[in-house]
Amino acid sequence: MANTEKNTNLDRIEIVLVDTQDGANIGSACRAMKAMGITHLTLVTSQTYDENRVKTLALHAFDIYENRKEFRTLREALEGTVMSFATTRRHGKERKTSYILPDELVHFINSAGEGRIAIVFGCEAFGLSDEQVHECSRAVTIPTSELFPSLNLSQAVQIICYELYQKLKKYPNQGHSVSTERAASAADACISALSSFGYFKSPEEVEYTRDFLRDHISRASMTESEVARFEKIFIKSGAIIAHRN
Repeated sequence: MANTEKNTNLDRIEIVLVDTQDGANIGSACRAMKAMGITHLTLVTSQTYDENRVKTLALHAFDIYENRKEFRTLREALEGTVMSFATTRRHGKERKTSYILPDELVHFINSAGEGRIAIVFGCEAFGLSDEQVHECSRAVTIPTSELFPSLNLSQAVQIICYELYQKLKKYPNQGHSVSTERAASAADACISALSSFGYFKSPEEVEYTRDFLRDHISRASMTESEVARFEKIFIKSGAIIAHRN
């Protein structure tokens, strides 16, 4: 008999669809989500969808679409999350430096403190842009055959949701991880300290290092006191070097 005990770890998962082109694919994604006990949908779009197309594919999961949240930008959609994952099959120096597999995604979420977790999917034709991948804490990729490596949007959603349904612990860790906004502000403080003694050689290095620090603070699920101590190391180091000079 299936275990019907509520999984509060699943309940904090948000599936974020960015610039989806066809409402039918949103409906299919809703069905994939609900079958795996995930019910929070966010759309990043300026488009109005044909609800009949959504409903036809969603069937009894149309309530997920009805209860959706909508934003114009991915940054707005990710506000208040403690961790976010960009799903992508494209690699490159302009994207993340490393990628995790779906089962590793489960490990990161199981290790994270309380708070909302976003799993982000791009549009059907192009996936997520480099900029959209950079907005997220980490990138996750689904291995596929080189014979035909591209997955349909709802298929990708189904695979990720299945992994989460099967392997997530029932409850999140009781720690209080900082939000992505706090991770970003801490990274900015560290960058400012490094810049004060001429650490960087180019604007590109500044941006790369800022993303690196922000992402690792998020991945580590740091608490506020830990982030404050992390910032202090950089700020104090910068002040000491400035004083010696």
